[in-house]
Amino acid sequence: MDKKRCVEKAEIFKVLSDSNRLQIIDMLSCGEMCVCKILEKFNITQPTLSHHLKVLADSGIVTSRKEGNWNYYKLNDKKMNEIIEFLHFISNDKKDCICKK
Repeated sequence: MDKKRCVEKAEIFKVLSDSNRLQIIDMLSCGEMCVCKILEKFNITQPTLSHHLKVLADSGIVTSRKEGNWNYYKLNDKKMNEIIEFLHFISNDKKDCICKK
């Protein structure tokens, strides 16, 4: 695996390294949610939640849509599958593994 790919994936894991963001991902695993419903489950301010959601959206982990005054968020299944596949890739032996070079 090349250095560029490792750097890109490391950025995703920085996003995932926050416990609030992991909880948001867990919540969104149940389906799309309004930001107001997400906020009810946290002891944080709305601007703090907005920051976490922006970080998740900028990384591609979640997507959002606006309906009236409310924003709705959901997991980006394609991105989540990429993360899972990457973890599987680096945790299994392969012919071009860095240890064999």
